[in-house]
Parts: sequence; C-alpha cells; structure tokens
Amino acid sequence: MRSPQHRLTRLLLPLFVVAALVLDSCSSSRKLTYFEDLKATGTQAEDIRTDTDNRIQPDDLLGITVVTLNAESNVLFNSGVMQATGSTSAAAATGKINDGYLVDKTGAINFPVLGKVNLGGLTKAQATDKIANEINAKYVKNPIVNIRYLNFKVTVIGEVNRPSSFTLPTERINLLEALAMAGDLTAYGKRENVLVIREKDGKRSFIRVNLAQKSTFESSSFYLQQNDVVYVEPIKTKALQTGTASFYLPLVSIGLSIVSLVVLFIR
Repeated sequence: MRSPQHRLTRLLLPLFVVAALVLDSCSSSRKLTYFEDLKATGTQAEDIRTDTDNRIQPDDLLGITVVTLNAESNVLFNSGVMQATGSTSAAAATGKINDGYLVDKTGAINFPVLGKVNLGGLTKAQATDKIANEINAKYVKNPIVNIRYLNFKVTVIGEVNRPSSFTLPTERINLLEALAMAGDLTAYGKRENVLVIREKDGKRSFIRVNLAQKSTFESSSFYLQQNDVVYVEPIKTKALQTGTASFYLPLVSIGLSIVSLVVLFIR
C-alpha cells in the first residue's frame, strides 16, 4: 500500500510541471532579426515600387518662397507688403516666410497677391508648378518657387527605446528611419506586426507591417506620410508582466515553494 507522502507527491507533480512550463514561456528566446527571408549572401536588386509622394493636407504648414528678376516683386510675393526702397523689407519677408502658410480645412492657403490658392491633394511638385504658373501668367515672368513642409511630423510609440513625436526638415522618411530615431524596438517589441496609423482624405487607415519579412519594402506604409503614427505592440510576455496576471504569478510561485517544503518535511 502506498504511503500518504507518495500520493501527495504524485498529486503535486503536475503542479510543478505546469509551473516549469509557465516560467519557461516567460523566459523563452525570440528571434530579433529583421528581413529573415532575404538571402544570407550575395546581392539582391529589385525595383522600388513604394516611393509615393506626400500630398498636401489641411493643417500642413508650408514654407513658400518666390524668386524673380524683379526685386519689388520678390518683396511683394514673400511678405505681402510693398516696402519703400531702403526699408526693412528683407526682415518683413523673412518674418512671413518663418510663419509659413497654414493649409485650411478646404485645402487652400492665403498667398500674397494671388489670394486663396487651393493646394489640397497636390504633391509638393504640383503645388510648386501651380503657384509658379499663376504668377507667370498674371504678374512676373519665369518665377522660381520653392515649397517645403514646416511641420512634417511622425510619431513612434509602444515598445521602442525612445517613443516620441518627430518634426522633420523633410517629408521623405521611411519606416525604418522613424524606428531608428526612436531608438529601435526593444526586445519586447513585436517585429512581426508593427502598426502604422494613417489619416488621409477624412479616413483613418490601419496598416500592418511584418519587419521580419522583406515584404516591408513593398508596403504602402514603408514611406511614411504627414502625421503617421507607428505603434509597436509588446509581445505576450511583456503584456503578462504588466497585466493583472503578474500579481498572481509570484503568489503561485511562493505557494508551490511552501508546498514543496511541506512535502520534504513529511518525508
């Protein structure tokens, strides 16, 4: 006949097995490699199919300068005020340029001399041509127009080392560059399911990207757009550590330790 101690040991053995599995799952290693399906050696080349230009949207702040052969026209188009010769016209123009032109809800800006100019939905190159053509047709021949974004911003949050919003001097930035600015993913970041949240034309899109595969380069969100938000989700282990279950795991561990001491004492 088996002793009570032997029966108790058999009863507690599954509990120890479950505890070991739980601890193993919490400490199991993960692959942290990007683009695992790329060839390990040699050179691969393919066409770039995701290089899409950003389009001007409401609330964009644009820096616009106009250069012509006429000095008075330069002051007029860059400040909106005709200054007398010898006045501080350059300072006035610089102040206006630094302020920028805010795109309103209809996609228009209020530009000196031209008045309201609708740039919504245009690329930067198309907007440049539109303003240059209007000035050329009505006022001064062969103007040179330059447009740049003053508030181009992307945000990176979640399991990265330095989550933040980044205001950039250029509108050309890809997903990898944004993650690098945020200090790259932590070891708890889910590389297989990075989320890009995009608002465009009155709609909000949620785009999933798998950084473990080279298909990342073909994603419509590889090149980020104005006000994109990149969210790196934590893996289940991190969620478990920060969730309510993290409160009970130490208690379970302590309980099992006490039971094991009791079993040893009974023996």
